[in-house]
Amino acid sequence: MVATRRKAQSAGGRQFVVGLLGRGIQASKTPRMHELEGRRLGVGYTYVLIDFDTLGLADHDLGAMIELAEALGFAGLNVTHPFKQAVLPLLDDLAPEAAAIGAVNTVVLMAGRRTGHNTDSWGFAESFREGLAGAPMEAIVQFGAGGAGAAVGHALLSLGGRKLTLCETELGRARGLAERLGERFGAEVDATDDPALALAGASGVVNTTPVGMAKYPGLAFPGELLRASHWVAEIIYFPADTALLQAARRLGCRTLGGTGMAVYQAVKAFELFTGIAPDRAAMMAHFRAEA
Repeated sequence: MVATRRKAQSAGGRQFVVGLLGRGIQASKTPRMHELEGRRLGVGYTYVLIDFDTLGLADHDLGAMIELAEALGFAGLNVTHPFKQAVLPLLDDLAPEAAAIGAVNTVVLMAGRRTGHNTDSWGFAESFREGLAGAPMEAIVQFGAGGAGAAVGHALLSLGGRKLTLCETELGRARGLAERLGERFGAEVDATDDPALALAGASGVVNTTPVGMAKYPGLAFPGELLRASHWVAEIIYFPADTALLQAARRLGCRTLGGTGMAVYQAVKAFELFTGIAPDRAAMMAHFRAEA
């Protein structure tokens, strides 16, 4: 019913305005991808970057920015680093997947309520199924235990991961996530701050930290710890070819870049904002056209 009503509003000329909350996001391809799909569907669609770095905003301004978006009639907001968990207490409702993951990357603003969703987990899982089908899942090491890490950890265990080790400099955060994931999935989930210990015997490696982004170049762990037997997945999409992926390819590892997750999480977010199901192949084409 909601989707039908919102389709009718769009057909009647409604302009959907959405935004992205984060830091260091000026190079994001998300706005153009959303806007091109809106244009293809004949929907008025504007996507605004709300970059706290560029605007000189402090983290505690997050609530004020959400209030401003509501006042301006935004249909919703995407949320990225470093706000995927900080946004939680500012919301009225959480969709089941967001509550389970404990992180939000999509906020729908409708009927005076703020509802948090997580489309990252589904987006990563879809990308993994396409790009790393058949990869061994016996022992996976995930670097990072923040908001994106929580979503990816859920995805990895949903995909059949048998043992997951979270490697994180903030060990307390990693232990908390490991406990939640272990309870939810009944899987063996450990936490450590020692990359060498984590990678011993690993079948796959996933980076969910910001290390590798244009703003944070490099690798999240010493590259010499990689082995040709590892498969390697990255969630960073700018740059698309990170230092980690380059190092992995030099060794002959199977690799998965962050483009698929970036596109597929956007597919779900677009539908949540508008009530209209976009074409995932078209959105991938929009994304790649911006490369």
